[in-house]
Amino acid sequence: VNPQAIACHKGIIANPNCSTIIMVMALKPIYDLARIKRIVVSTYQAVSGGGKEAMAELEDQVQAIVEGKEVKHYQIAFNLIPQIDVFQDNLYTKEEMKMINETHKILEDNEIGITATTVRVPVYRSHAESVNVELEKEVSLDVIKEALAKFDGVTVQDDPAEMEYPMPLMTSGKDDVYVGRIRKDYSVANAVNLWLCGDQIRKGAALNALQIAEYMIKNDMLEK
Repeated sequence: VNPQAIACHKGIIANPNCSTIIMVMALKPIYDLARIKRIVVSTYQAVSGGGKEAMAELEDQVQAIVEGKEVKHYQIAFNLIPQIDVFQDNLYTKEEMKMINETHKILEDNEIGITATTVRVPVYRSHAESVNVELEKEVSLDVIKEALAKFDGVTVQDDPAEMEYPMPLMTSGKDDVYVGRIRKDYSVANAVNLWLCGDQIRKGAALNALQIAEYMIKNDMLEK
C-alpha cells in the first residue's frame, strides 16, 4: 500500500496490525479514485489472532459444550466477544485505536474520520471485516470494482446472484485480501459498503513482512 515509506525509514520496519492491513489493501485503490472522508469498520477476527493457545481453547470449549460440561473460562465457543486487547480511556480498545491510527499513517491522511469496533469470533483462521466508506465524490460501483480487481493482492469475489462472497473458511491459507458485497450506501451520499476477508497470519503478518523484504531487495534498498 505504501512502499514509498520504506525509503525514509531507518532501522526496524514494523508490520501493520493484521486487521488494519486487510482493510487498507481494499481501501487504497478506492482512495486513489476519490479521497476517503470517513470509514466505519466492524471486524470479525479469528481466534488464531490470539495465538495457538486461543485456537486450542476454542477447540476445548466446543468439545466441553458438546459433552455437556461447564466452560470455566470466558467463552468464545458459540459466542462473540466485542473486545480485542485492553480498553483505553476513550472506551475504545487498543486494537480499535490501532486501526484508526495506522490507517491514518499508511494512507498518509490524518483527516479521514475513522471509527472501529473489533470483535472476536469462533473461527480458527482468517479475519472478516464490514467496511463502510464515504468518499468526497461520486464513483460508480463498476469503476470501484475494476480498481479493486486490478490492485495487486486483492481478489474481487462478488456475485450475489450465485451467493458468492468472501468467507473465512475459503480465504484461509490464501495470500490475497478478498472483497465482496460491494454496494452503495443509500443513507449517505458517495458511500459504499464492502465485505472483506483475509488470512491474518499470511497477509496480516508473515506474508506482508516477506513482501517488504522482497521490495527492498528488488529496489536495492538494503545496505551492503
